[in-house]
Amino acid sequence: INRKTKMLLRLLSIVSATVACCWAYMYSSRRLSFSKITTVAQMNQKRFTINSRSRRFYQSDDTSSLPKYNDGSTNSDEMRLGVLLLNLGGPESMEDVEGFLYNLFADPDIIRLPSFLSLLQKPIAYVIAKRRAPKSSEAYRSIGGGSPIVHYTQQQADLIQRKLVDKYGLDPEATRCYFAMRYWNPYTEEVLAQIRKDRVNTLVIVPLYPQYSISTSGSSLKLLEEIFFRESDIWGPAAEHKVSHTVVPAWYHRPGYVKVMARLILAELLQFSRAEMQEGVHVLFSAHGVPQSYIQAGDPYQRQIEECVRLISRQVSQLLRDIAKDPSSEPQLPPDVALGLAGAGNPNPSPSSLLPLATEVDVDALEMRLGEELEGSGAREVRYHLSFQSRVGPVKWLQPYTEETLVELGREQHVRNLVVVPVSFVSEHIETLEEIDMEYRELAEESGVRHWRRVPALNTDELFIEDMADLVVEALENPALSVSEATSGHSDFIDSQGQSSGGGLMAGDAAGGLSRSAASSGPFGLTDSAEKLNGRFAMLGLLGTTLLEVLNGHPVLPMLGIR
Repeated sequence: INRKTKMLLRLLSIVSATVACCWAYMYSSRRLSFSKITTVAQMNQKRFTINSRSRRFYQSDDTSSLPKYNDGSTNSDEMRLGVLLLNLGGPESMEDVEGFLYNLFADPDIIRLPSFLSLLQKPIAYVIAKRRAPKSSEAYRSIGGGSPIVHYTQQQADLIQRKLVDKYGLDPEATRCYFAMRYWNPYTEEVLAQIRKDRVNTLVIVPLYPQYSISTSGSSLKLLEEIFFRESDIWGPAAEHKVSHTVVPAWYHRPGYVKVMARLILAELLQFSRAEMQEGVHVLFSAHGVPQSYIQAGDPYQRQIEECVRLISRQVSQLLRDIAKDPSSEPQLPPDVALGLAGAGNPNPSPSSLLPLATEVDVDALEMRLGEELEGSGAREVRYHLSFQSRVGPVKWLQPYTEETLVELGREQHVRNLVVVPVSFVSEHIETLEEIDMEYRELAEESGVRHWRRVPALNTDELFIEDMADLVVEALENPALSVSEATSGHSDFIDSQGQSSGGGLMAGDAAGGLSRSAASSGPFGLTDSAEKLNGRFAMLGLLGTTLLEVLNGHPVLPMLGIR
């Protein structure tokens, strides 16, 4: 090879190695973006409150003396309030299944491809939708030929709107509650057009996912952000008809939500006989899973799910102790049995009395007990478990998987009485009606579970609807959170915003500006994410070195003066 050709090959190999390293850097940065600290704009966000006389947003640093909405002293004509509920959506008929699946898998937050493969997102979605449509169609046929999620979400919107008017005295002509689906009708763009048509000037955005994840709330909010940016002349600050908005990204810790879930679980526990209670009752919280890589990138979903389960479990225990103190509230449940179910060892469990949150997914750390068995009570303490369902594809998802947990409970732990709680769903749909009620129930009974009960989704529960109306009003009174801030991906920032809108989080949720997965250090003081990033660079460096040697026909180190 002559000298000119050799120099050209060297230049080509250097450029190739540089491009590979740049791609690795950009891809790893995108994967790690959830662990970054908040921006200056987020830290200096403006506080907004509601002026009780004009019902308009104004800047303020003091919300301690906010008037209540039902004080009867206001004229609400100037504020036209809109509440936008965001949900996943679902096919309403068998003909819609394939189109719904295509929209789902075409979302880059559902199937995450490297940037250089982004052009293949839609073709891949088309192939997956074609392959999965027949099996999914059978599942939807088994629950009546379509998903009921649109029906329930419509009812939720109507009832929340009515509750805002009745409880807080808002003008019924200037208060509207809308809902938009991410992957099916009604689409977000169509609903936003209706909001503009109704001349709403104050918008509260509430994803109907109690816990935040980039694949659920994050995806819906990201779409809103893109629309707001694309139509800045309509939704931007310089728009002729300005719409002020705020977002509630997560609300799993709200006392109202926790109490409603606990009451629904208690209602199922009371269906067991005293003999079955003495044998032992287990409660399995089944949450929708996400790929493990999302959590490693800083998605707060796993931490919020675990914290949500702890809060609800503790509330169930407290309700049982309340029954023991006041037997007249539940005459069919004797006080000693109630105490036995609750566990009498620790009447007021503190966070330290529960098992610590798992830094990585730890099966043992997800099993919780709220006290010790009460001897002679005639009932064993309820035991709680958490698992994750609905995984798709060959990648590793959050564990333990629900199907494996059911087999373990039935065959290895000899559980015979089980209550299953769909903890990340607020409406009945395919994952509750088919996956849990049919597939998982059959698997549990084959594994030895004799008495199976499933807690219904929240749907139109009266206390849930009231709490959602309260959430809307509290969101108006608290500092505003924009769509851009909510989609920034910083998990602790999302948690702190959720805390400001009710309930509060337990100590230990904040990690000093870093998510839990990013903050966990290895033996050399490096975080897991940093070690993975360094590993990628090391492999690419080795690959680049090999490429240089192959192209040049000589070792690389002597070329650099190293012998």
